[in-house]
Amino acid sequence: MYLIFDTETTGLPQNWKAPLTDFNNWPRMVQLAWQMHDNKGALISVKNYIIKPEGYDIPYNAEQIHGISTDRANKQGVDLKFVLQEFAKDVLSSQFVIGHNVAFDNNIVGCELLRNSLDNILSDFPSLDTMKESVEYCQIPGGRGGSFKWPSLTDLHQKLFGEAFAEAHNASADVEATTRCFLELIRLDAISAKKANLTEAEIEEFKKLNPKPFELLGLDAQPYQEIKEEEESEDQTETTEQKRDISEPILSTDSPFSHLHLHTQYSVLQASSNINALAEKAIEMQMPSVAITDNHNMFGAFKFINAIFGQEGNSNGEILKPIIGCELSVCEDHNDKSVKDFGFQQVFLCKNKKGYHNLSKLSSLGYIDGFYYIPRVDKDLILEYKEDLIALSGSNYGEIPNLILNVGEAQAEEAFVWWKDNFGDDFYVELMRHNLDEEKHVNRILLKFARKYDVKVIASNNVFYLNQSDSNAHDILLCVKDGERQSTPKGKGRGYRYALPNEEYYFKSQQEMKELFADLPESIDNISEIVDKIQPFTLKTDVLLPAFDIPNDFINPEDEKDGGKRGENAYLKHLTYEGAKIRYPELSDETKERIDFELQVIENSGYPGYFLICADFIEQARKMDVSVGPGRGSAAGSVVAYCTRITNVDPIKYDLLFERFLNPERVSLPDIDIDFDDEGRGRVIDWVVHKYGFDQVSQIITYGTMAAKSSIRDTARVLDLPLDEAGRIANMVPDMLSLKKLFNFDDKQLKKKVSGDQVAAAKELISLADEEGLSGDTVRLARKLEGSVRNTGTHACGVIITPQPLLDLIPMTTSKDADLLVTQFDNSVVESAGLLKMDFLGLKNLSIIKDCVKIIKEIHAVEIDIDEISLEDEKSYEVFQRGDTVGIFQFSSDGMRKYLKMLKPDKFEDLIAMNALYRPGPMQYIPEFVARKHGKSEVVFDLPEMEEFLKDTYGITVYQEQVMLLSQKLGNFTKGEADMLRKGMGKKIKSVVDKMKPKFLRGCEDNGLDLEKVEKVWADWEKFAEYAFNKSHSTCYSLIAYQTAYLKAHYPAELMAALLTSNMNNISDVTLNMEECRRIGVKVLGPDVNESFYKFAVNKKGEIRFGLGAVKGVGEAAVEAIVKERKENGPYQDLNDFVSRISLKSANKRTLESIALSGGFDSFNILRSQLFYQENSQTYLEKIMKFGSKVQSEKDSTQIDMFGEIGESSLQAPIVPDVEPWGTMELLSKEKEVVGVYISGHPLDDYRLETENFVNASLDVLKNMDSAKGRDLRFAAVVTGVEHRESSTGKKFGIVHLEDYADSFKLFLFGSDYTDYKNFLTEGWVLYLKGKVQNRQWGDTDQLEFKVHKIAMLDQLIDSENRNLLIEVSFDVVNDNIVNKLMETINNNKGEHLLKIKLINYQDKYAVDLLSRNTKVDLSKDFIDSLRKINDLKVSIES
Repeated sequence: MYLIFDTETTGLPQNWKAPLTDFNNWPRMVQLAWQMHDNKGALISVKNYIIKPEGYDIPYNAEQIHGISTDRANKQGVDLKFVLQEFAKDVLSSQFVIGHNVAFDNNIVGCELLRNSLDNILSDFPSLDTMKESVEYCQIPGGRGGSFKWPSLTDLHQKLFGEAFAEAHNASADVEATTRCFLELIRLDAISAKKANLTEAEIEEFKKLNPKPFELLGLDAQPYQEIKEEEESEDQTETTEQKRDISEPILSTDSPFSHLHLHTQYSVLQASSNINALAEKAIEMQMPSVAITDNHNMFGAFKFINAIFGQEGNSNGEILKPIIGCELSVCEDHNDKSVKDFGFQQVFLCKNKKGYHNLSKLSSLGYIDGFYYIPRVDKDLILEYKEDLIALSGSNYGEIPNLILNVGEAQAEEAFVWWKDNFGDDFYVELMRHNLDEEKHVNRILLKFARKYDVKVIASNNVFYLNQSDSNAHDILLCVKDGERQSTPKGKGRGYRYALPNEEYYFKSQQEMKELFADLPESIDNISEIVDKIQPFTLKTDVLLPAFDIPNDFINPEDEKDGGKRGENAYLKHLTYEGAKIRYPELSDETKERIDFELQVIENSGYPGYFLICADFIEQARKMDVSVGPGRGSAAGSVVAYCTRITNVDPIKYDLLFERFLNPERVSLPDIDIDFDDEGRGRVIDWVVHKYGFDQVSQIITYGTMAAKSSIRDTARVLDLPLDEAGRIANMVPDMLSLKKLFNFDDKQLKKKVSGDQVAAAKELISLADEEGLSGDTVRLARKLEGSVRNTGTHACGVIITPQPLLDLIPMTTSKDADLLVTQFDNSVVESAGLLKMDFLGLKNLSIIKDCVKIIKEIHAVEIDIDEISLEDEKSYEVFQRGDTVGIFQFSSDGMRKYLKMLKPDKFEDLIAMNALYRPGPMQYIPEFVARKHGKSEVVFDLPEMEEFLKDTYGITVYQEQVMLLSQKLGNFTKGEADMLRKGMGKKIKSVVDKMKPKFLRGCEDNGLDLEKVEKVWADWEKFAEYAFNKSHSTCYSLIAYQTAYLKAHYPAELMAALLTSNMNNISDVTLNMEECRRIGVKVLGPDVNESFYKFAVNKKGEIRFGLGAVKGVGEAAVEAIVKERKENGPYQDLNDFVSRISLKSANKRTLESIALSGGFDSFNILRSQLFYQENSQTYLEKIMKFGSKVQSEKDSTQIDMFGEIGESSLQAPIVPDVEPWGTMELLSKEKEVVGVYISGHPLDDYRLETENFVNASLDVLKNMDSAKGRDLRFAAVVTGVEHRESSTGKKFGIVHLEDYADSFKLFLFGSDYTDYKNFLTEGWVLYLKGKVQNRQWGDTDQLEFKVHKIAMLDQLIDSENRNLLIEVSFDVVNDNIVNKLMETINNNKGEHLLKIKLINYQDKYAVDLLSRNTKVDLSKDFIDSLRKINDLKVSIES
């Protein structure tokens, strides 16, 4: 007997894993239906019962699913205990219970049995689940881990019978469909006879009796009793929520409306409201207030308040009052990470600053302690931090509405009372009218509760976007979040996507809201009460510096009384003058004056602690052997920073200005950015955390926004626009330009702002926005979504240090990418919010210098203090003069190297200038700068008075500091005014510049200067200041560059080893640096277990040995074990010795295989082919590893013979197999697999003859196609990868990955090119390619491509055409010896190619061509090599 059953319930459990005795967790049973069938498929009985609810209501959403209301259940329902007893009797007479997702129904019935103190007979009763049993039969793709999905009852019914069955969510109908499916699955053997507990004979009889597919029984089958639909006799008394008399006036109150439930774009990918646009719209609609209530976070709080107070005439909220809020997820226990409890959504508003801090803590703790899939808090936390917070009942996802819809009225009322009891008059009922049926039901109950408990109601609209017309763009945003197509139907469950139900979630006007709630005028009136409770506040505050522990001798008791900084100022002065004794052995009055000036400005600014903190952790970094950069940015202009060793560049020597760093007339927090070597940076931060406390040190959040191109691509993906069309449209966006700016340009601006070759594409993009169709829709929607926050990250280097726990100051969050806490405010506002921000930068170049110095010390026993080297070293400047600067910080680009060769710098000031000039804008001045330096152009000054500050740059204004100094000298500007001028010009603040010009002219006139020339100077400054560079920054980074060049000049191998180590995870950089090694004559050897370390190293011959850490599959622990054993017990004698000594746990099979493939065992005189020769399913390497393991085990057993000595091992090493070596290509390709580059050689090495004679370019020329356009290019390259593809239109194409000595390139072959050349697309082949760079013939025709004209096998190139051998020789050297050698060599290499000899008279400048008609030669590599060994011959091949 089979019992097939189904239930309907009041909802779903909160926790699916909860025990059935957790009666509050599991929903109540509303309906139970079942059918009994015998093992032949015949119907025995049908039963169907509605359950009479006792002590609970059937919630609205459950009623919407199965149609059984509380009232109906009370009228038609049967006593639960009776139903359970009836069900139990039938279960006990059955072999199986069967259902679709039967585990759920088992749990529902089981819980009800336990509730009624009955045994749960289902707990171990045999069951069959049609859902699980039909997975393989239905084979619906898309399940977890690549498996099939569980089919729904509809899916299964469709598959079995070819017709849909819409799951009725009526237990009786679902049982009938499940029964039909179950019996059909048996008939089709999809459920085996064994599983159905049928014998072979029984299954045969079953099929005989049921030869055709099963049919539905029909609802009239006896003793089935249909649940008849009844005319609901609802109470016809309509509430204000249900009916409004159309004769009533539409507006029934004069009270203003304000939006109090609103999401901005900081509700990441869930809302699109822009904060600035929101502020403007609220002002435009004359609202007295507006709130933001983003999900979980307060990312936008600071910017929101600034935007509101930034509206004209609203500096203190006189017109529009900002309200900070947040919508938090409230679960049962925020510390419980065992249950996926998202809880409900609760809206809070801050009444004042204290409320803000409490809400900030709640939001922070949701991330820090409560994060489990989403940030969560619980009611205990809310009670702890509820002071000065207003609680709203929220949307349908709020606790009370959610309980009304999904659990029951009684539970909802209980929750209502909790909020009323705990928040009193600060709890308000939120009524929403988005034209949803469930809202009407919720509002009716909420109004009933509000009147019963005297709680005020407010009208609300849940805002996710500002304009109704933005609803579609917002829907796109939701699709981006969930990775869905917009064409996917809206709804819940598999095959549907989340979306808002309609277009009503926009920023409605006061009039619209008053019309919506005309029947409830008090809901509008009560908003004013909330607004009146709000005390506006700003989040701007002075920076809070951590207290610095100064020595007792400097403590001033007055500081304790008034919060002064006398002690810190005194201690800073002491440290500065102590440092000055070292920095300036002869301290001049001028230097003292500069020091005292800076100290006075620092004292006036109130920031002595900032310098003390920086000096403290920088000193600690040096103690921890962490390299510290010489300075960064404007901080290098401070003598105080120099004397306290915060920086390491003398600002007086190089005319660097303190006021560029800290303006004495406009005090703002200075910004000291510190470079550490990238390996030591983390240790310094750890020290800071240890000193100031984990809760007082954090990192800074970043917001990733949708830029122009990404907004187009995201939108296109959601709209299902073809990928190639999406790419085409995205590529129309001009570089570095937003859609917002682009669409606001007129033709004149467009031509000015957009580079010439992009103008046409930009115009096409603009016109596309007016077109109908998917492409036009994409552009229009992308414009609306541009700038939306897409994700969050962590600032790469910013660190916050505070004097008190961060949670007391601002909202915090966490990040999977950060070990520290992370601020919810980003870098643009943290300082304004009162936080001390410092940039701890990891600079790779400092690690390179540090590693190089260590290698030098180890190899040469020379200890170099890189900070003390001479800045007048000739060999170092020669490196720059030759443009020999590959690998040198800031000076390694091709363009820079070209200019260095022209400039030929011979002093440090030249490097500073070149570093500042080599960037867009000032680059145009480089040729003139070079010409003036070498006397080819006259050095001129507009005014003689300018020479003092422009002489080092040959009369050209290069630095911002020069503008500042000259404005003081010529125009009598103060230091502060000079800095303001720099900022005004540099940031193009026209109002500042215009205001300062008359003052400058007056000052120049007072100084008797020629005003016509002064006007020219000012005009030049205006033009150049936007490009002028910070000299302090340029000086610091030029010093690092010089230090690197010094090491390259004196210790090239050591520097290149350090560079290779630094880049060993970046194959393209390793390739570049290895090529540089070849160029400068430094040999790079492959890995070797007897010489390699983890990093690249230099041996005693000055050769670089490849680091084992750069080999794929070789971990640091394995290398440590290999090196440690080698150091302790000497070099490894052979492979047997190696495997017998190293820890085979640290260096496992994969490690040794990678070392072997890279050549790490080559020095043992064993071939790589031998190591991987397989016999009896084992490679020789595996056998020797087993041998080593046995040797070590034998040693560990310490067996001692009778004479007390350790016995000799009887173990025999496996015999090395006798096999041929791998071919060059196989060996190199396997080597490249694990190392990423070719070390032992290059596949092109065997083709020197061909490359020298037939190749005119390397692949790196294709990096800059503009410069190669129109040239006939001939390449030799090895195929490193091949892809055969098919386009969306079904056309086949290929991608071949090519590589030569210099670079790699990806060549696309379409159409006839693919057909003609696809036979050459074989990995490992060495090809000859001939072609030309030209405009594309398809798609974006403005783009350039390499168009291939010929592909051939490189090794067949010589013999594939008629070619001549040309031998050139001078008349002066021709003698019998040369002639005899030449003839002998030619006679030994007869072949098919013509021979031509050219005799040249270099003195008289003529030549004689001698063509041999009878003698033809073979153009083999050996023949050419033989000819080249004959002195004074030049050999080449002619086509």
